[in-house]
Amino acid sequence: MIPFTQPYTSRREAEQVLEAIRSHQLSGDGPFTRKCHQQLGTLLSGARVLLTHSATAALEMCALLADFAPGDEVIMPSFTFVSTANAVVLRGAVPVFIDIRTDTLNIDENLIEAAITPRTRAIMPVHYAGVACEMESLLAIAQRHRLLVIEDAAQGIMARYRDRPLGTLGHMSAMSFHVTKNIGCGEGGAFITNSTELAERAEIMREKGTNRARFFRGEVDKYTWVATGSSYLPSELNAAVLDAQLQEAQWITDGRLQQWNRYHEAFAAEERAGRARRPIVPADCQHNGHLYYLLLPDRERRTAFIQRMKARGVATTFHYVPLHSTDHAAACTRNGSELRHTENLAECLVRLPLWVGLEPRLDEVIDAAIKTLQELA
Repeated sequence: MIPFTQPYTSRREAEQVLEAIRSHQLSGDGPFTRKCHQQLGTLLSGARVLLTHSATAALEMCALLADFAPGDEVIMPSFTFVSTANAVVLRGAVPVFIDIRTDTLNIDENLIEAAITPRTRAIMPVHYAGVACEMESLLAIAQRHRLLVIEDAAQGIMARYRDRPLGTLGHMSAMSFHVTKNIGCGEGGAFITNSTELAERAEIMREKGTNRARFFRGEVDKYTWVATGSSYLPSELNAAVLDAQLQEAQWITDGRLQQWNRYHEAFAAEERAGRARRPIVPADCQHNGHLYYLLLPDRERRTAFIQRMKARGVATTFHYVPLHSTDHAAACTRNGSELRHTENLAECLVRLPLWVGLEPRLDEVIDAAIKTLQELA
């Protein structure tokens, strides 16, 4: 069976984990965490970065820093992972779902202003598949209405919009280093901002609301509780793995893009024949090969595609169940637009295997997919 995903590791990860163990410094903010901060800061054009134990944690930090209060509203797509909405709901605020674009499957910037009310505090764009949202328009809307922009850049490492790294375009953002992401450490994430004021507040919040980091830098003679916070630090073991991955970030990205491009070329004829639609990447977006998907004509053929690919020895899968369609949504969210495209596209999308090391068997996946598409036509 060709697995849907498989993490890439080299010998360096194990060596650095052993180094961390031998150092007897396993809690957060040790040497490997500092190295990750430095590497990520360079990759993100000098942005301030704080490692977290997950992108979920980073999103929760964003919501805390935004001072969301009960009744506040935050505009976001329904086509996203539950962490995007949970970060808002945990503060008592209300996710307001609007539809996605049919080309990128990202939030439709043309629907945002109609969803804004006096209670709206922020917009949370989600860069699906490492392809940027239309950020110029979105940022202009936010500026006109004095709204925060919190990027869910969980899938965005090494991707860019108009040559600017994803995660550095809004006021703050969250990035994921979960095992399923391009660069991973099992469980991990990062809080990102260009704001000195937000970075200083985030540093305190991330350390249980204390000024512990300032104490260790010698800036205060003791540390104490100074603000509301929680524990968002990852272990040095996670940071050791992540540092090893970041050292190969460009090589990993290049390899994923080669596979993505091979898929894209191979399925061009299937798209022309109307058997499937390929991803669309706007000219302003430099994606990172995070995932490759096909949009089939309907849910029935998508379900049959997954089953037949499994029978051929290839694991494929769908993606998000739209949040507005879940049982819990009625209790804590509202819809800010019709969500027709979200519903239709989510039912038709299927993801293909894409991971470093798949290269020798990539043609098997392609051949199986083409045969299956033609059978279902």
